[in-house]
Amino acid sequence: MAAGMLAKPVFSWARGVAVVTAAILLALAPLPQASAAPAKKHASKTADTRKSAVPAKTSAKVARKGTAKAAAPSRAGAVKQAKAERKTHRKAGHAARVAARPARSSFGQLAGLHSTQDPLELHSGVALVLDQDTQEVLLRKNDRAVLPIASLTKLMTGLIVSEANLPLDETITITGDDIDTDKGSHSRLAVGARLSRGELLHLALMSSENRAAHALGRTFPGGLNRFVSLMNTRAQALGMKDTRYVEPTGLSSANRSSARDLAALVAAASQDALLRQLTTSPNHEVVVGDRVLQYNNTNQLVNDPDWHIGLQKTGYISEAGRCLVMQARLAGRQIIVVLLDSAGKHSRLADAERVRRWVELQHAASTVAGAP
Repeated sequence: MAAGMLAKPVFSWARGVAVVTAAILLALAPLPQASAAPAKKHASKTADTRKSAVPAKTSAKVARKGTAKAAAPSRAGAVKQAKAERKTHRKAGHAARVAARPARSSFGQLAGLHSTQDPLELHSGVALVLDQDTQEVLLRKNDRAVLPIASLTKLMTGLIVSEANLPLDETITITGDDIDTDKGSHSRLAVGARLSRGELLHLALMSSENRAAHALGRTFPGGLNRFVSLMNTRAQALGMKDTRYVEPTGLSSANRSSARDLAALVAAASQDALLRQLTTSPNHEVVVGDRVLQYNNTNQLVNDPDWHIGLQKTGYISEAGRCLVMQARLAGRQIIVVLLDSAGKHSRLADAERVRRWVELQHAASTVAGAP
């Protein structure tokens, strides 16, 4: 009985051990093949993650370096942009200051010349249109008024140089004496630039180059004073009683004349083949040192096919306003046009166009009237 009682617990304990052992073995048994692939894939992914951990860290360093490198140009660009903005602000401030300055009235405006009426409603305070051959006056407006003539002065400068028959290939050097200390005008001919007399004459007449004109007078035999004296003597010989020159560029407002006198000068200068060629030249290049400088004519009408200009010259300083003289063939006639003290940058050209159309219409009307 006792043995039987003992056998039962032993059996139960053994059975429990067997169950536990079976459970352990079941836990340790390999999973089915179908489940092995995901496990392997997961393990591979984990391994790949571990393998890529170091490159990822390295990539982060590279990225930080790349960001730093990208930041450097960005900072440089920001500095450059800031400088550009400051420069723009300075320019805007300068433009605002210039705009705020009151416009300086010309001598003609101060004298009330612009209040004079004319049939063409010209913007020029002074005008004279005449037939060069017959001296018939076709249009006049304040033609006796004596005013500053700006760079129209250079037409007399060119006439004196041309009539002197000096060697045009002689080299002349621009010096500090040729710098404009009165108006502070700009010039691309730096001190030390070496050009021939012919090139200086070309630039003075075509592009109204002030240093070129001054150098021509300064290097003239006898010096600048003699040159200016010859300008005044030639004016008197042409009957220009209202004219006075004090220097060869026209920068001084003391250089003065009238439309009547300037018409006489245009008539004389138009007889000079060299002056006709240089004043109507559309453009010209000069070599200065190692640079090639391109110059253009200050009168755009020389490129206009509707115009047949034999000689021309423009001029401007604030005291004189915009000025223009021309000799041109209009309606079969040699016409001299003098426009002084024109208000507005392009108004003298617009006035010239009004004159041309008016002369051509007058010619057409007279032709029709004279037809049988």
